[in-house]
Amino acid sequence: MLESEPRARAGVFAPLMRWLEAEQERWFLWVPVFLGLGIGFYFSLPSEPNIVTGLAPLAAMLALLPAAPRRVGVTLALTALTVAAAGFALAKLRVEWVRAPVLARQMSSVEVRGYIELVEPKATRGQRITLRVTSLGDLAPAARPYRVRVSTGRTTPGLQAGSPVHLRATLMPPAEPALPGDYDFARQAWFERLGGLGYTWTAAEIDPSAAAPPWDLRAWAAVERLRQAIAQRVTAALPGQTGAIAVALITGARGGITDQTNTAFRDSGLLHVLSISGLHMAVMAGAVFYLVRLILAAVPALALVYPIKKWAAAAAMLGALAYLMISGSSSFATVRSAIMIAIMFLAVILDRPALALRNVVLAACLILLLFPESLFDVGFQMSFAAVVALISVYEVLSGRGAVFASRGAVVRFVLFMGGIVLSTLIASAAVAPFAAYYFHKSQQYAVLANLIAIPICDLLVMPAALAALILMPLGLEAPALWVMGWGVDAMLWTAERVAALPGAVLRIPAMPTAAFLLMIAGGLWLALWQTRWRLAGAALVAAGLALAPTLRLPDLLIGRDGALVAVRTQDGRLEAVGSGRASFELARWLEHDGDDRTAKEAGKGAGFLCDAIGCRTRVKGLTVAVAQRPAAFAEDCRRASILVAPIASPKSCSAPKAVVDFFAARREGTHALYVEDDGRIRVETVAQTRGERPWSGQRAAQGPPKTERARAPPAEVSEPGEMEPGAAVPPDLPQ
Repeated sequence: MLESEPRARAGVFAPLMRWLEAEQERWFLWVPVFLGLGIGFYFSLPSEPNIVTGLAPLAAMLALLPAAPRRVGVTLALTALTVAAAGFALAKLRVEWVRAPVLARQMSSVEVRGYIELVEPKATRGQRITLRVTSLGDLAPAARPYRVRVSTGRTTPGLQAGSPVHLRATLMPPAEPALPGDYDFARQAWFERLGGLGYTWTAAEIDPSAAAPPWDLRAWAAVERLRQAIAQRVTAALPGQTGAIAVALITGARGGITDQTNTAFRDSGLLHVLSISGLHMAVMAGAVFYLVRLILAAVPALALVYPIKKWAAAAAMLGALAYLMISGSSSFATVRSAIMIAIMFLAVILDRPALALRNVVLAACLILLLFPESLFDVGFQMSFAAVVALISVYEVLSGRGAVFASRGAVVRFVLFMGGIVLSTLIASAAVAPFAAYYFHKSQQYAVLANLIAIPICDLLVMPAALAALILMPLGLEAPALWVMGWGVDAMLWTAERVAALPGAVLRIPAMPTAAFLLMIAGGLWLALWQTRWRLAGAALVAAGLALAPTLRLPDLLIGRDGALVAVRTQDGRLEAVGSGRASFELARWLEHDGDDRTAKEAGKGAGFLCDAIGCRTRVKGLTVAVAQRPAAFAEDCRRASILVAPIASPKSCSAPKAVVDFFAARREGTHALYVEDDGRIRVETVAQTRGERPWSGQRAAQGPPKTERARAPPAEVSEPGEMEPGAAVPPDLPQ
């Protein structure tokens, strides 16, 4: 019996083992997936592990792996766990590597001294300046942020990267999520070592007493000054939004693009065109490759003797690196594209296939090894999803179009346009779960917009941009930029017209994270395997789609200082009071709901009965009172089931089932309340979902919200996104 049991088990698992062995050449493709699982597990922890805990799983797996039985299933499982443990350890090491102080509170009109790292123009007025701090008020070095970002109310000519400056600014900690589970800008800021954001009315002034900037800043400042010079030359030839878009396509700086233009490109499904990614990098590097190869082929003494194709590939790699530097290297999608291009042309040099999933995997592994936090960058996720899907389909279809290769120009043109349509459909399907999960939108006419705009971008805009860069040292870039401008105008016209079509954008309510992960797992299963077992991924995708509409939305939302309150009415929509200074927060709540109303429309207080001292409404049979003045507490504490107050509530107010006052909201962030069928109230807060992590800046709350009454609320309660000029709002999510 004891001997037959292993054989029986082997018989049960034999089909699985045969399938795994048949897919042996695809095993490597799953390395970044398990690396990402380890990274994701680290970031999902409710509290920060110490360094020993962070490295222990990897050490244990490395010790266990050599001693494990040499069976396919065991080896694969242990290798996968080792890779996941490596991802966990890398994430912990990265957090410690970038650790830097973060402001604990708002600081008003404080003097800031430092070196300019980046100067970005704003579409409306002023500039956005990123400073490496040398002095900040009276903060000791141990509490002083490494880097801050300040929006100015006016433009100061002559500011350049590397310049030492001083200014007075109001600074705040990086903004926390607008509701539990929402995008956490503070986590992104942590990895950028960005410890404060704010604004100033005054101009930045050069600091003559400052020492020379550090060597690394001097080196990067040279690149930034080059980018600034290129941007100035472009906008001199192409004013307005045409120039702003051209600057974005060449240097990656999108600050000059207005919200209206961004919205048009977003709603038409063309926003990816404004971000330097694989499309732009491939066109630029490909143009360098063919141009160099054409020039070398014109010299028979070279073409007949030397491997000019490999020389051209090397030149294209250098061109991609140069374009990466000019673009600022600030986007993971751009870095991914550059690495992919480099690997593809390296494959050409080594006589290997250029388009292969293995190359994508190498790029993903390299980025995750260096920047584990990139796993949560939306641009990184969408970029890799689109590329993996496109190459997977290419692998299936490769060779089937060879029959058309010798046909006439008309057939080739039809194939070219069909390729654009097919690639757009594939990429759109691949990124659709990400767009729905993060942005709660679906662009219905993306295929139409891309069918018009992509050929313009590929054949006119980007080649003209390359020509402009080549001619710029000679001062002859204007004609090339004019040609580029015609293409940009055509793309802008397309975006505006398509975005204006009826039903161009479909709003999608938030979905459960489990649904999103099921769709991603199913997509990876379909794309990375080769045999018929890959079709099981379709079932995972279907399960995710079925689960997507099941997320329960909050019945009541209370903002970060208790002033903004929104309740869900009988028609399922949010109605709010107190939204005057929290329009960004309310806009995020509406976006989470899939509601296309503006914050102004939803903030009219419909359904609330208000007087001079407070407001009152009902949700699911419970009375909700918003006490604006201390005089309201006498009645509200007695009659309300839920009491909200942007001020401190009295200790005697114990009758309500839930009390959220200024201090509870400030300490624990936005509160989401759910009224159960039996009348109980379940509370989720931002602090609970963020946990006790270095970037959270506060302790996670446990249990129901508490109130503090020991002191009056401070006079200054402005948060990022609620002030002018140049409010230090969290940027738009990466598209």
